[in-house]
Amino acid sequence: MNKPFEIQWHGAPTTGGSVVIGIFDGVHKGHQLIIRKARESGEVVALTFYPHPAEILNPSAAPTELLPLNERINQLIASGVSSVAVLSFTKEFSEMSPQDFIDEIIKKTLDAKSITVGSNFRFGHKARGDVSYLKEFSGIAVTGLDLAVELGTSISSTRIREAITNGNIEIARELLTRPHLLIGNVIHGEKRGRAIGYPTANISLSKRSTIPSDGVYAGWLTVEGNKWPAAISIGTNPTFAGDRNRQVEAYALDQTNLDLYEKVARVEFGWRLRDTIKFDGLDPLLAQMKVDCEKARELTRN
Repeated sequence: MNKPFEIQWHGAPTTGGSVVIGIFDGVHKGHQLIIRKARESGEVVALTFYPHPAEILNPSAAPTELLPLNERINQLIASGVSSVAVLSFTKEFSEMSPQDFIDEIIKKTLDAKSITVGSNFRFGHKARGDVSYLKEFSGIAVTGLDLAVELGTSISSTRIREAITNGNIEIARELLTRPHLLIGNVIHGEKRGRAIGYPTANISLSKRSTIPSDGVYAGWLTVEGNKWPAAISIGTNPTFAGDRNRQVEAYALDQTNLDLYEKVARVEFGWRLRDTIKFDGLDPLLAQMKVDCEKARELTRN
């Protein structure tokens, strides 16, 4: 058949071994368990999909990302896979039957000797394939893990996304096994922070980024290999007059004269400190910012 799919490899192509399959958004604790189980059978290749299927099939319902693709690949490799095969999800690919997916991708392309997936894994046209189908028609050893049973808690990218957007950053950190991360270029803002003694890096983010709810957070800012403890603000700066879009700003604690403009920044969220508040002027805002920074120093010091 004409191949209605394209795969790009990251890391040396690995075939003839164990395969894990999924979107793996976030590479969370459950995904890490799937990889560990698969590694019991030898070298592992992770087959993932990009963009998210919903972006092609139902764009209005497409979820935001927990990790951009490059970082997802990095985290998969850090979690123990030998290589990552990124399959381009297209309308044409979505119409591939479950059996063709098994024959053309799992067998012919990956030469899989075993498969490990989450128990809710679906594949093929209109998601007609599932774990039972894989077991019956692939002729390959298949393990479907019920992550809630294995880990003793419900875990999914959807749950983590909801925790982040509700400001429950500590829950997300536990389920991800690391702080939630945003990546973007440092852009010019209103430069008000610099004027009041707290120069912040204003981060430009993709519309697909999963941004925590408005508030003040403690975490880290990393630029060009330099990682600093940081106080992070998300919101519209309501204390100051004027309308503005939501901004993500990170202040590298106790750092001065940093020139970060146009550089790529990584912002990691460790703890939520408080909600965004509209203060009655600059003095009470500065007093609270001093408290926020001291709390951020304390938390990131440990």
